[in-house]
Amino acid sequence: MSTIGTSSTNPKTMPEDHAAIPVWNSENWFYEDWEVGHRIRSLRRTISEGESMAFNALVTDMHPYVADEIFAATEGQFGKRLVAGAFVFSAGLGLVATNCINAFSYGYDKLRFIKPTFIGDTIYTIRTNLEKRPKYEKLGLCRASYEVFKGEGELVLYCEHIQTVKYRRPDDFAELIDAR
Repeated sequence: MSTIGTSSTNPKTMPEDHAAIPVWNSENWFYEDWEVGHRIRSLRRTISEGESMAFNALVTDMHPYVADEIFAATEGQFGKRLVAGAFVFSAGLGLVATNCINAFSYGYDKLRFIKPTFIGDTIYTIRTNLEKRPKYEKLGLCRASYEVFKGEGELVLYCEHIQTVKYRRPDDFAELIDAR
């Protein structure tokens, strides 16, 4: 489906020999290339206390469940500190994120925190391409599900990401554009 690492945007603001080197973690697929049913799985990553607290500080989330070990252990429902759901969302999606130069985030639907994630848990993500439909003159909509798992396959987060994606040949979709 994709051409990861085989295409460069060839920026004019750097030496020509550097601009010709393929961009790491980039894709240049178009709406026409997006395959419904295509799935990818990320590598795993363990969430450390340091990065959890750094995220909490960055977004000023100091809720006792994520920031207070004594509260979480003695009064909390889970007996230990949680990783903030927003961080699980960000890290989980980041595990399968690429830099497609033709796609732009349109939004997220059906975001659910299924099970708690704790400091020290190891997560991975599976992305599944669900559907696509023409929408605008130069862009269609593509929807993918993101399932974030911890440990040996326990689902902790589910959401659907909608992206606007450029058509390679916009004229092919002119009569299919959503009139809304």
